[in-house]
Amino acid sequence: MQGRVLIIAGSDSGGGAGIQADIKTVTALGGYAATAITALTAQNTNGVHGIHEVPPAFVTQQIEVVLDDIGADAIKTGMLHRVEVLDAVTSALARSAVDVPLVVDPVMVAKGGASLLDDDARAMVRERLLPRATVLTPNIPEAEILAGMSIGDEAAMAAAGRKLLAMGPKAVLMKGGHLPGDDVFDLLLTETGIQRFTSPRIESRHTHGTGCTLASALACGLAQGLATAAAVERARGYVLQAILSAPGYGQGHGPLNHGHTVTDG
Repeated sequence: MQGRVLIIAGSDSGGGAGIQADIKTVTALGGYAATAITALTAQNTNGVHGIHEVPPAFVTQQIEVVLDDIGADAIKTGMLHRVEVLDAVTSALARSAVDVPLVVDPVMVAKGGASLLDDDARAMVRERLLPRATVLTPNIPEAEILAGMSIGDEAAMAAAGRKLLAMGPKAVLMKGGHLPGDDVFDLLLTETGIQRFTSPRIESRHTHGTGCTLASALACGLAQGLATAAAVERARGYVLQAILSAPGYGQGHGPLNHGHTVTDG
């Protein structure tokens, strides 16, 4: 077991996304997962049926006790849905994890398109979370909100990525899955240029938690000493196989097979 990853995100009772997907991903890739839970959701493949808030002070306490004892080689953030939680997380990281690589999955838009953050929360993400990020991993709707522009093709993806890179992250992984086409491509932008990753599009309803899974796989790679591009490549391959071997559970957007790296015996 190599690579300690602290995951700061919400719980998905259905197990397909959130903390549950993050833990399974890091474990399947040989890392050690610790957590700070920001919210509890009553959720299944058909949607979110309830949210129980976690007090911001308790979010802070979870982060600090893990870092004080176990430590972290990388940190991944997911669902940070309130200004108070964002403030608690960014303040704790500024105190206790200044030099730890941070992967930010900006969970901002629900599958139906509704925004999950108000204006104040979006401003705090831009001002306090993005400048701290080692890698930012927005999908198209999230990038449109953060960059303040519409994205309809690869050129616009790159332009939005450059705008986001100027906000402070060391790298931006623009995920292109929302754009049409037979292939899915992502763009990794750094100060040295753009790298394009491509894979065949898989027609499947079992894609719940792909964003969480990709970000956690990427964080695990960084925790294990991989360079950013290599960590992205491994993470994309892991997600691809997890979709291809999905178990088929649930009536809606089903979960991935996070355990496909684990063999019997």
